[in-house]
Amino acid sequence: MQSTESQEKTAWFCLISRRKHEYIAAARLAELQKVKVLAPRIRFRRPTRKGPQWTTEALFPSYFCARLGPSLLRRTHYATHVRGIVHFGNSWPTIPDQTVEELEKRLGGGQVHVIVTSVSAGDEVEIIDGTFRGFEAVVTQVMPARKRVAILLDFLGRQTVVEMKSDAIFKNVEQRESVFKAA
Repeated sequence: MQSTESQEKTAWFCLISRRKHEYIAAARLAELQKVKVLAPRIRFRRPTRKGPQWTTEALFPSYFCARLGPSLLRRTHYATHVRGIVHFGNSWPTIPDQTVEELEKRLGGGQVHVIVTSVSAGDEVEIIDGTFRGFEAVVTQVMPARKRVAILLDFLGRQTVVEMKSDAIFKNVEQRESVFKAA
């Protein structure tokens, strides 16, 4: 039998939430059960048919972290908007305190982390609006005062420099991921 002292020890666990309910589940746990939670969110511009739109999403879709004691594990497992706690058979892995502290430090605790993907000369981009939608190009010049860019486009077998709105282009996926990793 465990002593009372070991029952009171808490650790960080990874919880699974309902899809797109990470923040709601974390806020509810923090409010009702007085549990410390970490549900980092990011805000970024996503290409859509109407042009780039700002969107906010969970950094870890369908997952968030909570600091729990053994007495709260079962109750938390069945909490509103929570689908369960990550476990492997009878093993309930914990997240090291240093990992959570590093995430909080890099992402500012409960704040939404904004990812800015500004383009510069040499960046590979995808055109997401206008006649050349779906084409890939390379930025040759950025004109911030006019909110325009000059891009080098491979079109009809030759390279052509085209000037367009900076909202009509989006950095390639590999570059978007490297921008986040550097943050």
